[in-house]
Amino acid sequence: MLKMKAMTIYGYARVSSPDQTLVSQDAELHKAGAVKVYREKISGVAARRPQLEKLLHIIGPGDVVLVTRLDRLARSTRDLLNILDKIGKAGAQFKSLRETWADTTTPVGKLMITIIGGIAEFERELIRARTGDGIRRAKAAGVHMGRPPKLTKHQQREVLARLDRGETLTEIARSYAVSHMTISRIKAQYAAA
Repeated sequence: MLKMKAMTIYGYARVSSPDQTLVSQDAELHKAGAVKVYREKISGVAARRPQLEKLLHIIGPGDVVLVTRLDRLARSTRDLLNILDKIGKAGAQFKSLRETWADTTTPVGKLMITIIGGIAEFERELIRARTGDGIRRAKAAGVHMGRPPKLTKHQQREVLARLDRGETLTEIARSYAVSHMTISRIKAQYAAA
């Protein structure tokens, strides 16, 4: 007979600086049913939050990650959605004590997170579309995209004249301190034009 793992509520508490205290968050999380609270005194913008990483590693199906407020867990909507995705992939759920709508243990909470995820995705698509439009307008206006050419237009004309006189790609490249591939690209570019 298979034994089912009991649901465990894990808390996560964080303050931004070492002189702040975790006492009130710890007490609230335990009162709300957390059996273990992972605590950190670290800025939310830190590249790594070791205690959060430990928590996300140990959770499993049926577990619940509990925080007092969303800003204790995530620094942005994107960060929140990424963390919630990890929690969901582990088969666990999430609940915030202050933001009652952020509770994936309820159908309404799941809906709200889905809506926020959709809005974030929509925003990314708008940014991508605006960026693409800007690039197309810049190209149409003659703005060069990418790295600047290694050789000026005058030097490129000199390269073509030297190639016509029979000099090798390597000789020409050495004189301009560029690779022979740069000279080859210039040759191909003008041959195609």
